[in-house]
Amino acid sequence: MKNHFLNIVLYQPEIPYNSGNIGRLCVGLNSKLHLIEPLGFKITDKMIKRAGLDYWDKLDYEIYRSIDDFFEKNSNPNFYFFTTKASKVYFDVKMSEGDFLIFGKESGGLPDFFHNKFRDKGLRIPMSDQIRSINLCNSVAIIMYEAYRQNLKLFE
Repeated sequence: MKNHFLNIVLYQPEIPYNSGNIGRLCVGLNSKLHLIEPLGFKITDKMIKRAGLDYWDKLDYEIYRSIDDFFEKNSNPNFYFFTTKASKVYFDVKMSEGDFLIFGKESGGLPDFFHNKFRDKGLRIPMSDQIRSINLCNSVAIIMYEAYRQNLKLFE
């Protein structure tokens, strides 16, 4: 099994450009992309590959049938999930190599399952009250580079 810096998990992503850009980020930071179905696009969709440019074939990714399938195949992962409903902000934690960072779908975020069962693992990105959330791709980039900053020694 390949050693990855991070594991980026997208729960039911809907927009191929976001997933393509996130895949490109994963290649750039030696991270694995985990996609939980249903997806709002086909992996062969030209839009996802266009956003990922010519890096998509270098991406290590896995697709899961459901959230249960994800947890069955990744038993007891160290993870954080990102939500506007969390009380802690992302810079309140120390992310580590191998962590799973879970992001919800563009139109609705993550299901209540996460908020109810894993409340202590929820993190948010601070923003004004003028918007509900920021773009998924931007959110993932912010968090991945914060994790990178926290673990610079791994990249020296």
